[in-house]
Amino acid sequence: MAWDLTALLNAADPKASRPERHTWLVRLVEWLRHGDSERAPDETPRPVLRLRHLLNVLERHDEPRQRIVALLGRVWRETDLAALFADFGFTARRDVWGEIAERLRLRFLPATPDTDDPGVLFHLLFTDDADAAWLRAIDEETLARLAALFAVARADTTSAASATATNGNRADWRTPLLQAMTWLVSAIHAAGLAPPLRRRMSPELLAGRPFEQLVRAGEHLAEAMQAGDDAALRRHATFLRALLERCHRAADSVTAHLEEYGVSVHIVFEREQLDARIRRLEEVLGVLLSDVPQRELQQLIAELVALSRDRLSLRSLVARQYSLLARKVAERHAETGEHYITRTRAEYRSMLARACGGGALIGLTVFLKFGLLALGLAPFWSGFSAGINYALCFVAIHLLHWTVATKQPAMTAPAMAEKLANVHDDAAVEGFVDEVAHLVRSQIAGIVGNLVMVVPVVLAIQWLAWGVFGRPLVGEADAQHVLHALPLYGPTLWYAAFTGLLLFGSSFIAGWVENWFVYHRLDSALAHHPAIVARLGAARAARWSHWWRKNISGLAANASLGLMLGLVPILFAFVGLPIDVRHVTLSTGQIAAAASTLGWSTLQLPAFWWCVASVPFIGALNLSVSFWLALRVALRSRGITLSDERRLYTALRRRVRERARSFLLPE
Repeated sequence: MAWDLTALLNAADPKASRPERHTWLVRLVEWLRHGDSERAPDETPRPVLRLRHLLNVLERHDEPRQRIVALLGRVWRETDLAALFADFGFTARRDVWGEIAERLRLRFLPATPDTDDPGVLFHLLFTDDADAAWLRAIDEETLARLAALFAVARADTTSAASATATNGNRADWRTPLLQAMTWLVSAIHAAGLAPPLRRRMSPELLAGRPFEQLVRAGEHLAEAMQAGDDAALRRHATFLRALLERCHRAADSVTAHLEEYGVSVHIVFEREQLDARIRRLEEVLGVLLSDVPQRELQQLIAELVALSRDRLSLRSLVARQYSLLARKVAERHAETGEHYITRTRAEYRSMLARACGGGALIGLTVFLKFGLLALGLAPFWSGFSAGINYALCFVAIHLLHWTVATKQPAMTAPAMAEKLANVHDDAAVEGFVDEVAHLVRSQIAGIVGNLVMVVPVVLAIQWLAWGVFGRPLVGEADAQHVLHALPLYGPTLWYAAFTGLLLFGSSFIAGWVENWFVYHRLDSALAHHPAIVARLGAARAARWSHWWRKNISGLAANASLGLMLGLVPILFAFVGLPIDVRHVTLSTGQIAAAASTLGWSTLQLPAFWWCVASVPFIGALNLSVSFWLALRVALRSRGITLSDERRLYTALRRRVRERARSFLLPE
């Protein structure tokens, strides 16, 4: 260690170029971190021990101490430290996509040490997730010795050119912090008055104009600090902190507005940036006004180091920015999903009837698909026409108040998550298990109703075609293709699971579209826009608005599902990925059509029975994959932890053992 440190100290050159000086600092931090390993909670981190050793060496040897003091002095004078405290961690672009691009750049593009941006230097210096922890662990004595070293570096005037080129008050450690305070006040003032946030803040919290008063309050505090007027300083500091508290509460009120009127991830991002700047300003004030500023500054630097590591993570950003949107999508699904859960025998019978209607219409859709394939269209247009066919079918089923079984799980999962407002409550857990049992029964009713009707409808149409045209609507080649495409062996199960993913995707699209509809207040526009009211009349416009608000989610879900079922396989084939879809009701209809074309001899073919055997597995995968994904989103949006999830699964297994019948028939 001594030899490594000796070589490092000998390489310190205050007259070196800026990239060389910054590279030396990077190597110094690497030396401090070198050899760090797992330790007990009460042990001193290795970097702190090495820092003490470094200070001991510098205090005993004047020559390397003078060079390092001069080097640190140049860094202090030539680096914009105020920008570190005011700007670090905040993207220049005021939207989440700008922050995503910035994080990708930080993660994948190398940074240069030839910079006066302290943020870039921070990313070069602190490259380990444990850096913030050992910085916080520096003890009082070591911190005081380190502060004394930097105090000498700030006061160093060995470079006359640098001293005359900078502000004469630059040696005051408070100067960059005061400048950062001014910039933060201006940024908070501008963000708080920006229309996207201001219009969504509580008018009661804005009544005292807290954002407008920030600039003058900050100026008064800086003047009192520079004048050394302690009484005025305390008075202005109290007032500024009170303003910041009111600004913080006003920023929090934006969330309540978004929950009521629809979520925008860009506004969520702006609100979070505003809140983070308010917290940063409070931390800067804590350093400026503290009786022990060294400790406050240590904590601030450690927070910035932790932030520099966090900014390399896209997952943390997406989790924060999209959590509110995911929860609102889940809640809107919960409203829709209630219609798909049966709890009584009457609701169970109603679900069977509605599923029969959906199965009958899907039977017609099966023949339309075969007809479109017979046109011999180019691959894209073949997939597009199939998607339009499915979309029109599903939308018609929705408008007729019928149902498709596979649409239920992604909608009902959020409705069940609504029962978990308090997952630690045994009654809430039992309510969740009850909802799962209701859902399983509903799925059985939906699938049985769909399949019971789709098969006879397909056979009836084929029989009618034999009688009218003397031949079936589905050719023998298409029938043979169905028997080779749908057996249990092969990729059928993978395709069924992938279809479950599309089912989940359509439900999430539905929630997003409904949120967009509510966010832009289109229901109110339809009901009250002068041109619409003049054309339709007030009563009809109100009914039209109510209809769209009630059906926008279902229309988006069914249209998007149909288009994805038709187009996604074609798009994957374009890039060489042989992905297809397997929807249980559509597949059953195709098998029935193939069997009716090939005749009674089909019953003797093993391929036919392999296809029949695949039907329950296709249905199970369609339902389970879409339900599992939707439930995961719903649970995550409510902050359900892994331990809580295990508690739920235990309760489900207990219900299966004790009351398995409740998953099959209404009690």
